Amino acid sequence: MVKRSPLDDGDTSKIAWARYRRLMKGMALVSLVAVVGALGWLRFTMGDQLTIHMMIATAAGVGLSVLLGAALMGLVFLSSGSGHDEAIEDPFEDDPDMNHDR
Repeated sequence: MVKRSPLDDGDTSKIAWARYRRLMKGMALVSLVAVVGALGWLRFTMGDQLTIHMMIATAAGVGLSVLLGAALMGLVFLSSGSGHDEAIEDPFEDDPDMNHDR
């Protein structure tokens, strides 16, 4: 029998996903600052050699990398903070060959 996850409860789910959305909004600002910083550094070091194509590629690469990392880590925090991680069943719980550090 599969254990019930706390995210199955409507109130807990609303709170957890609201916290995730708030985290992502904040990280969108951090991503924007990272893009501006990267473009500023490129402008400082390259001067007039900086092309619009490099600016677009840098903005997309830096911005999306920061947002992807934030989204994945946010899902880890969501899963752990809501108690969803404890709701799983460990299929290797009674396996003597597995090294359990508990």
